[in-house]
Amino acid sequence: MYYEIKTDRLLLRPLNLSDWATVHAYAGDEENTTYMLWLPNDTAEETKQFLSRVTDEWKKAAPDYYEFAIVFEGVQVGAISVALNDARDTGELGWVLNKRYWKRGIAAEAAFAIKEFALDVLKLRKLVAHCDSRNTPSADLMRKLGMTLESDTGTRTYPKSGETARELTYSLSVP
Repeated sequence: MYYEIKTDRLLLRPLNLSDWATVHAYAGDEENTTYMLWLPNDTAEETKQFLSRVTDEWKKAAPDYYEFAIVFEGVQVGAISVALNDARDTGELGWVLNKRYWKRGIAAEAAFAIKEFALDVLKLRKLVAHCDSRNTPSADLMRKLGMTLESDTGTRTYPKSGETARELTYSLSVP
């Protein structure tokens, strides 16, 4: 399966193994991944293994998740995804952006495009997203997308550090 989405400033295309150097630049950066559950990646090999799984997923006729590269001015600067539930009617949104590109509206532009893709192309009935309660920019973006706070009582545990934090869950349902 191959999808490519163009916005005013961005190209969203399938993330793949050839992106390993630019992905590892942010996925291996501790500051950049402060609020990411499974990051940072400790080695380039970890990043390559993740990208190998993503590349294989895109080869499926009906992927279980869609992991897009965010390309800005010809450079892969982040990733955005929608992961489907078993019934394929709900998708979980997630994103990460290289810190050198924060505060430029790139994540928002990509998120609005993926929201449209999820609802119009994948025909999802509900979108959900989660974030650490300290990650104000992500929570703000979820609200901008029209998502509402579903729960603020969740807990997340970061596998690499063992740290726990309060987790927020936002959702958007389509009637």
